[in-house]
Amino acid sequence: MGHHRPNVTAMLRYSLKRLTSLLISLAVASLVIFLVIEVAPGDPASFMLGINAQPDTVAALRTELGLDVPKWQRYLDWVGGMLRGDFGTSYTYRTPVAGMIGDRLWVSLPLALFALTLSTAIAFPAGIYAASRRGKPGDVAVMGATQLGVAVPNFWFAMMLVLIFAINLRWFNAGGFVGWDAGFWAGIRSLTLPAISLALPQAAILARVMRSSLLDILGEDFMRTARAKGLSRRQALWQHGVRNALIPVLTIIGLQFSFLLAGSIIIEQVFYLPGLGRLVFQSISSRDLIVVESVVMLLVFSVILVNFLVDLAYALVDPRLRTRT
Repeated sequence: MGHHRPNVTAMLRYSLKRLTSLLISLAVASLVIFLVIEVAPGDPASFMLGINAQPDTVAALRTELGLDVPKWQRYLDWVGGMLRGDFGTSYTYRTPVAGMIGDRLWVSLPLALFALTLSTAIAFPAGIYAASRRGKPGDVAVMGATQLGVAVPNFWFAMMLVLIFAINLRWFNAGGFVGWDAGFWAGIRSLTLPAISLALPQAAILARVMRSSLLDILGEDFMRTARAKGLSRRQALWQHGVRNALIPVLTIIGLQFSFLLAGSIIIEQVFYLPGLGRLVFQSISSRDLIVVESVVMLLVFSVILVNFLVDLAYALVDPRLRTRT
C-alpha cells in the first residue's frame, strides 16, 4: 500500500504538469492565431460589399460585424465566447460558427478515423513483415513501397484513385458526400477514396516506424533470453517483440490522427467534401475571419489534446517518465 501511494502521487503531479503545459500552449496558440489572421491584408466588410461600396456603408457593416472595436477587445470576446462554446457568428453566412463547425465535423472526423484505421491496418503487418525479414527481398520490397508512399503527395494518390476507381471502373463516385441520412455504408462508400488517399502516405511513415522500433527490440537482451528459454523466433516476435515495439508507434498514431483531422484540406478540395478543410478554404477566400480563427483553433486544440493524452498513456506504460522533471 505504501508503495502504491507514491506512484499515484507521482502520476498526479505528472498529469498536473502536463495539463498546465496544455493550457499555456492553448493560450499562446489562440494569441498567435488571432494575430496572424487579423494582420492578413483586406477588410472583411470592404470585401463583402465590393470595391464600389460607399465609406459610410462599409463603416455601418464594420459596426454590425463588431469590427470597429479594438483588436484586444475582439480577442478577449472571441476567447471568452469559445470557453462558453460560442464561436461567434459567421460574417458571410450570418449563422453561428459552432453550428457550421458541427455540421462539417460529421464529415472530417469520420474521414480522419477511417483513414487512420486503414493506415494502421496497412502499416502494422507491413512493418512487422519487413522487420522479421530484415535484409531479405521482402524487407527491401516493403521499404521501397514505403519510400514511394512518403515521397508521393496524397493529392496525387487522390487523382489516381479517381481516375482508376471512379472514372474507369465506376466503383465509386468521383466526389461529393451523400450524407449520413443515406445510410452508414453509403456514407462510408463516399469517404473510401478520400480515406485511402489520406491513409497511404501515413501508412508508409507508420510502417517504417514499426519496422525500426521492432528491429531495436529484437536486438534487446530479453529477446535473446526468450529464445534461450525455447521460444521460436516467431513466438518471441509476437509474444514479446511486437508488444514492446508499440510504444513509439502509438505516439505516431496519435500525431497522425491530429494531422488527418487538420491536414485534409487538399483532399477535401479534390473530392469536393463538405468538411472542415473546405470550410477553412472557403472562409479564407471570403475573408470570413471569425470562421477561420475558430476552425484553426479547434484543430490546434485537437493536436494539443491528443499529445496530452499520448503523454499520459506513456506515463502509465513507463513509470520512469513520472519521476522526470
